[in-house]
Amino acid sequence: PSLAPRLPLGTPIRIAPHILAMATRLRELIKSVRACKTSAEERALIAKESAAIRGSLKDSDASYRHRNVAKLMFMHMLGYPTHFGQMECVKLIAATGFPEKRIGYLGLMILLDERQEVTMLVTNSIKNDLAHRNHFIAGLALCALGNICTAEMARDVAPEVSALLGSKNSYVRKKAALCSVRILKKVPELSQQFVEGACNLLADRHHGVLLCAVTLALQLCAADEAAVTVFRTHVNTLVRILKSLIHSGYSAEHDVNGHADPFLQVKLLRLLKVLGAGDAEASDAMSDVLANVASNTDGSKNAGNAILYEAVGAIIGVESVGGLRVLAVNILGRFLANKDNNIRYVALNTLAKVVAVDTQAVQRHRATIVECVKDSDVTIRRSALQLVYNLVNENNITTLAKELLDYLSVADPEFKHDLTRRIARLVARFAPDRRWHIDTFVELLLKGGGYVADEEGRAFIQLVTATPDLQGYAGRALYRTASDTWRTHYQVAAVAAWVLGEYGDVVVARGNRVVNEAELVVSPRDVVSLLQSMLADVHSPAPVKQVAVTSLMKLSARFPEEVGAVQSAVSTVGASLNLELQQRASEFIKIFERGPGLSAPLLERMPPFELKGMDPGFNTERGGVGGGGHAVAAAAPDLLGDLMGLDDGFGGAVEGGGG
Repeated sequence: PSLAPRLPLGTPIRIAPHILAMATRLRELIKSVRACKTSAEERALIAKESAAIRGSLKDSDASYRHRNVAKLMFMHMLGYPTHFGQMECVKLIAATGFPEKRIGYLGLMILLDERQEVTMLVTNSIKNDLAHRNHFIAGLALCALGNICTAEMARDVAPEVSALLGSKNSYVRKKAALCSVRILKKVPELSQQFVEGACNLLADRHHGVLLCAVTLALQLCAADEAAVTVFRTHVNTLVRILKSLIHSGYSAEHDVNGHADPFLQVKLLRLLKVLGAGDAEASDAMSDVLANVASNTDGSKNAGNAILYEAVGAIIGVESVGGLRVLAVNILGRFLANKDNNIRYVALNTLAKVVAVDTQAVQRHRATIVECVKDSDVTIRRSALQLVYNLVNENNITTLAKELLDYLSVADPEFKHDLTRRIARLVARFAPDRRWHIDTFVELLLKGGGYVADEEGRAFIQLVTATPDLQGYAGRALYRTASDTWRTHYQVAAVAAWVLGEYGDVVVARGNRVVNEAELVVSPRDVVSLLQSMLADVHSPAPVKQVAVTSLMKLSARFPEEVGAVQSAVSTVGASLNLELQQRASEFIKIFERGPGLSAPLLERMPPFELKGMDPGFNTERGGVGGGGHAVAAAAPDLLGDLMGLDDGFGGAVEGGGG
């Protein structure tokens, strides 16, 4: 007979909460969480369940350990703290049964990461499981290593993982290859241990193993340059595999939209690109299969487009012949005509890389590329603009500059700063002659307005000072433009004021007209009146007025008959609230009082100068890089700013009023 006391019938029995928690299955917990109507209710349920699990962990009951860890993983995915259950994962991994190990490894990968010191405790268990006879247990260990392996763990398990690359089981070989990729990312110097195993895997007939083997080969090539030489001896094997995929019949297991294992094809093409780069012999061996892929792959579905994209990348990356590169560029041209913006974006970015290799082949698609500049998608426009910049040369600068200037008129404001800068630099670099350069820059000032950077204006002024025979032409062109637009285009006003102040006498002269120049009669009174109006306008930014007052002062030496008008205009500025403007006016008035003996040498014409930081290819005699214009300063100096006031934050002041 039992010695335990008997309880009267009807006495309630109290069961500890953690006993109830152990009895609660994961499915029931999920159901309870879904039934919660508010966040507060869900938090209360999770807090109660967490407390119960903590109590269960204190009892060290192994029979419910896997159930508790499964619930902790669910709670972790909901965003609740589960750090108190990390050691349970270590205990489950050390168990002997597969179900416990499966939950333990899953918890290890979800609840922990490589930064946790707890991971060091499982290294020995993982090493034991890698040598386990059950390939599923070995696969669990490899999966865990592939997800949370640290550099220290990688050094410890590298020999075991390398040995598993030669396993008789394809399931283990595949996982070992992927785990090796993680080890190489953590410790690249271990690459020599995996080269032989990776080479052997390239002869495997299993598609999954082949895919992982090619991925491992790519990682080895990235980690060690010597591995590239080793894998080049297997180019014929890779070519044979790729040919078999292209010409193989239908296989339901590997078919994706009518293409045989496009994932493997993409990886093979990527590896061939790496192996063929800089090696003519390897490139020759793969040229036929690359042409085959490019010619026979159907691009109507995304799978085919992915293969074609990698094929184009491989053709461009290896030492291919010109005909093959033209085929690749034509494929990209078809991509540009696609309605899918993603495909067009990829094509534009790839063409930008091809330009450096074969510019002529890309030039055939120039019209399509220019059309992409007007696309509604901002990423397409940005990529197309970048490609157009790369396409510009001495032969097409006039055409493309006109296209870019037309686009500038309708471009979004966020594009205009970069667009005007690029146009100015392309014009300076590839201008066929200086007259065209001047005409185009004046048009850029008109259409770009306040978006034209100060340094571009300074570079243009430098061009004018270095071109005596076109100083009058440039002044008249700026006068014509500024007369109509200076009130809305203050950058035009600043540049025009500077040039008119320096070369006003040349502008009004009639003996320096160039061929086919538009007829325009400008008198000294006209020039002075334009500058006076800039000074008198209350909306003119202070930097424009500073340039205008200095230019008027210089014109007093060029046009003696206008001295009275100049003195009157300068005197009115003497009461300005702007300290810089007031100081300039006061100094100029004192110069007037001293008479011509002082003003004549002070107001002499500025000699030709060069900007500091000018591109080394700049040459004022020959006209720029390659004899086609002027290279523009990479960074604007303070030379003109100190003398003419162009360095007083003009770009910021103009932005609101220009354009």
